[in-house]
Amino acid sequence: MKITTIALDVAKQIFQVHGADAEGRVVLRRRLRRSQVAAFFANVPPCVAGLEACCGAHYWSRVLGQFGHTVRLIAPSS
Repeated sequence: MKITTIALDVAKQIFQVHGADAEGRVVLRRRLRRSQVAAFFANVPPCVAGLEACCGAHYWSRVLGQFGHTVRLIAPSS
């Protein structure tokens, strides 16, 4: 169960985390409170993290980058 990609849905209080392995199989689904996000990513081995580009995504991309994750900001689709 090696997580290679994580998608993070940024919200005000509850964040949704979805992790997949190299073959695209779901290995992680979790709801986190804002206060738990940094601690969670500090304990996950470095991987690619995708976030929808919004006003809070730039802050979270810096936080995740400090833990060695490669962060990709995805343009929101209309």
